[in-house]
Amino acid sequence: MTLQLDWSGKRVLVLGLARSGVAAAKLLHQAGAHVTVNDRKERRDAPEAAELEQLGVRVVCGGHPPDLIHEKLDCVVKNPGIPYSIPPIQQALRRQIPVVTEVEIAYLFTQSPFVGITGSNGKTTTTTLVGEMLKAGGIRHVVTGNIGQALTEVAHKTHEREWIVAELSSFQLKGTVRFQPRVAALLNIVPAHLDYHVTMDDYIASKQKLFANQTGDDMAVINADCPRSAELIPEVNATVFTFSRRQRVEQGADVRSGWIYFHDSNGKSERILPVEEVALPGGHNLENVLAAVVIAKQCGCTTAAISETLRRFKGVEHRLEFVRERDGVRYYNDSKATNPTATIRSLESFSAPVVLIAGGLDRGVDFRELVPVFRERLYGLVVYGQTGDILLQRGVEARVPVVKRVDRLEEAVRESSHIARPGDTVLLSPGCASWDQFTSFEERGGMFKQAVHRL
Repeated sequence: MTLQLDWSGKRVLVLGLARSGVAAAKLLHQAGAHVTVNDRKERRDAPEAAELEQLGVRVVCGGHPPDLIHEKLDCVVKNPGIPYSIPPIQQALRRQIPVVTEVEIAYLFTQSPFVGITGSNGKTTTTTLVGEMLKAGGIRHVVTGNIGQALTEVAHKTHEREWIVAELSSFQLKGTVRFQPRVAALLNIVPAHLDYHVTMDDYIASKQKLFANQTGDDMAVINADCPRSAELIPEVNATVFTFSRRQRVEQGADVRSGWIYFHDSNGKSERILPVEEVALPGGHNLENVLAAVVIAKQCGCTTAAISETLRRFKGVEHRLEFVRERDGVRYYNDSKATNPTATIRSLESFSAPVVLIAGGLDRGVDFRELVPVFRERLYGLVVYGQTGDILLQRGVEARVPVVKRVDRLEEAVRESSHIARPGDTVLLSPGCASWDQFTSFEERGGMFKQAVHRL
């Protein structure tokens, strides 16, 4: 089957009853497809199933029956987090049945231009910041993807002149075929999600699919300071804009003499605002700012709207979020730091000695790259979760003055409050996914904030 907008009479299997799966099933059903939704959860644990069944969608719970994949099946739409190794997906691939994510479905159902933003770190901050810039500039848009509503909930409702600004993960992009964003931004690439992708080559190839269908009429926005990102530039067919906080660029955004500059495709340069007036803290966030400037400019945003936004936007929840100050100690929630590189970037944002809380799901990472920054920045290290022992070892190697191992995050907060001295910073920046003890990084960050306020 060639994927197209005419879904009438097509047979589609949706794998996963999560938000994106439910939204995709509804949209495809409305388009006339014969939809089956499958989830490993038992029926009693799937409250979403009742609503779909009332619409006439077939729902199969409790496992993956062997007859899910058959010769009359036209397409499989999978939840991004479902691995490709499970039998139904392997069977579909062997039969050459398209296996896609909701990104592809949403794209096929809209005439609106897409902004696709991906990267190992900084996606949510940059996507949110672009949305705020467009709002300040009075430009019609909707922010979606991993933020807010599922893509298939909003894409088919948008106007053809309304920008869809989407945060996109490697999981989502891996399942695309024809997806062609008008503006595609790659913020950075560091090792991440290798339990899913297995190899860095597959991880990078999934990110690279953001540019796969672009032409010279489209725009690609790429981080010139990230070697793995910059290496992809020769393979991009779109018009390339780069951004850098360390070097000058010809077309894109950079920093010169303390000012953020934008350079357009006609050779014209303009000052946006002084770096010191950017409200968003952290050197790594300056990269996100530069990327957002380029993206917003491609969407027609004015310099006034961009600079106004940068002066007031202080970040999003769970990303270097200030929680409170108590007894001269400042507490920050960076629960979104789910890999070691994100933790390094967060630690580099603070000049005061840091008591770091870290730990979480064990994905086989050795955390050796953390040792130098631990040695330079930490006064204390409190670790918990599945990776607690290996992180404890790295703290000892780095000769961190105070190192503690606890079982749970709440204990880590109490222990950190005892270790920290007036003028220190307590930072939750786990460097790991949350799924050993929490359902999401949001839940983890919320627990941290509650524990801090109970001190």
